[in-house]
Amino acid sequence: MRVLITGAAGFLGSHLCDRYLAEGHEVIGMDNFITGHPANIAHLVERPDFRFVEQDVTKFIQVDGPVGGVLHFASPASPIDYLEKPIQTLKVGSLGTHNALGLAKAKRARFLLASTSEVYGDPQVHPQPESYWGHVNPVGPRGVYDEAKRFAEAMTMAYHRYHGVETRIVRIFNTYGPRMRPADGRVVSNFIVQALRGDPISIYGEGSQTRSFTYVDDLVEGIYRLFQSDRAEPTNIGNPGEFTIRELAAAVLDLTGSTSQLTHLPLPEDDPKVRQPDIAVARAVLGWQPRVPLLEGLQKTIPYFQKLVEREGAVARTL
Repeated sequence: MRVLITGAAGFLGSHLCDRYLAEGHEVIGMDNFITGHPANIAHLVERPDFRFVEQDVTKFIQVDGPVGGVLHFASPASPIDYLEKPIQTLKVGSLGTHNALGLAKAKRARFLLASTSEVYGDPQVHPQPESYWGHVNPVGPRGVYDEAKRFAEAMTMAYHRYHGVETRIVRIFNTYGPRMRPADGRVVSNFIVQALRGDPISIYGEGSQTRSFTYVDDLVEGIYRLFQSDRAEPTNIGNPGEFTIRELAAAVLDLTGSTSQLTHLPLPEDDPKVRQPDIAVARAVLGWQPRVPLLEGLQKTIPYFQKLVEREGAVARTL
């Protein structure tokens, strides 16, 4: 199958390119490098089964020849990114999704939308099943990402129901692993980089808020199975292991042997207090569940950041 992956030079998109190529598919990668990086796909550019197109997906997407799958992963995806690029975030979730769906419709291709656990907002149901409609502040600073993804889900289902496009929607929970940007502001990358540099570990609030962290290989496996399945409705893919932010900080300090001290910063507006996926659907329908526990995943991730800190002097970035 020939597939188009938007956001191909990003953290998740680049790992998906690897997986689809490994499975024998031909991949067209598309990115405009707003948050993606050429280094993430440098190992692919000479391959005959990979072609890269530098393009903003909010513009019309034209691909010659057959396309059997469209996986739409283009979007700023960390709080710092979508707070700094609110308009681009809204446009890629709306216009970008519209264009990607239009291509899927024209090519009679299967479409997969990368959605997010952020559609649940600051949840009042815990853990969060796909049936939960969420608790989102549509006009808060985080709303540009939350609502862009909620709109993208609505448009995807509309194309499925009205145009008969084969669609899949994955709701991705916090994911980490190699190829994350060291300055993307996400908690795992921040903590690891700060620990390796000996800088203070920046915790928002008291650190009692919880997150569920999925290693990237587990996520990619879940996405691949979802794409191959017949399920059109949104599907949670995430690790239900729940940790407080303070617990994550302690784990990173222990694994890096760092003597960094904790420092507390104001809690950002609308920051979710809890986040944990209910993955009963993924288990039942896809036969999927995560295999990499947090400590093992961190051990796989730390050497990647160690190289960036030593080679490039990488630093973390906070809100």
